[in-house]
Amino acid sequence: MKLIGSILIIFLFISCGEEQEKVNPKEETITESVYASGIVKSSDQYQVFSPVNGIIQRIFVTEGDSIKQGGSILQVTNEMARLNIEGAQLGVESASINANRDKLNELQANINFLKTKMQNDSMLMERQRGLWNQQIGTRIELEQRELAYRNSIAGYDAAASRYRDLQRQINFASEQSRNNLKMSKTVAGDFTIKSNMNGKVYSLFKNEGEMVNTQTPIAVIGGDGEFILELQVDEYDIGKILPGQKVLITMDSYKNNVFEAEVTRVLPLMNERTRSFTIEAIFTKRPAALYPNLTTEANIVLQTRENAITIPRDFLVNDTMVILADGKKRKVVTGVMDFQKVEILSGLTTSDEIMKPVE
Repeated sequence: MKLIGSILIIFLFISCGEEQEKVNPKEETITESVYASGIVKSSDQYQVFSPVNGIIQRIFVTEGDSIKQGGSILQVTNEMARLNIEGAQLGVESASINANRDKLNELQANINFLKTKMQNDSMLMERQRGLWNQQIGTRIELEQRELAYRNSIAGYDAAASRYRDLQRQINFASEQSRNNLKMSKTVAGDFTIKSNMNGKVYSLFKNEGEMVNTQTPIAVIGGDGEFILELQVDEYDIGKILPGQKVLITMDSYKNNVFEAEVTRVLPLMNERTRSFTIEAIFTKRPAALYPNLTTEANIVLQTRENAITIPRDFLVNDTMVILADGKKRKVVTGVMDFQKVEILSGLTTSDEIMKPVE
């Protein structure tokens, strides 16, 4: 008897536990949206990098300062740059005409000698021809004089060519050295790093005396007072996003508050690592104070339906059916969905009662 009573209690417990949840469809407003997460950025915000490796000699600003376009941020010194300028200056001097005067004079002296020899060989050749015409001397003697003259011409031309080649080399090296010096001085001028815009200094990552390089940011500069939202949207949803759509914003810094924004730009390149796209939005209803890099969560509104008949999404069976209170299944046509509810376009009324499917 005790065993039968225990079984009955267990049966009743299981029966109560299996009772399915029931609801009636509601008539209400439903909004379809796409989730996104991101950060707040100041307008035209950018990271500042040093064009050279070196040591920070002086910082001209502090965090929070306003700065004008072209205003100095910090100064970097680099001993290597100074040595490069000195080396380039030495290169200019060593490549000048004056520095190579001895070589040119040596070649010019050789040219003068060969020119005199050529003239002398020409005179001897003509004299031998005159003797040959008078039938004096041999044919071999004439040919030797002609060969000597031709060799003198070749020697003179070769010496003149070497002189011209040396002049061209000196001129080229001199011009190249002057360009190297100019480039070295230009790079040296970049050691005072300046702002690209009118704005505010939001962050400085280094102190005076610290090393900097060309790969690590040293500051963040951005617009003063104007902010944008940079949001990440999954590739699955990007086709639904268009400029002008409304965005509802929540922020950890302002709990229990919802702010509004509008999509302004959809960047077309997907981040292959995160499989997401970046979109930009501007606030239409913003908090009193904003700061760069505040984290945000957003719902981008795709469409809103008022007076829609809705049911909880977890009451749908295979996205097309519902279970009535008597256990029968009915086909429905769905419309707008959000994270919790789904619009029923046809198949149900607010007087129908439906059951939640057993998982």
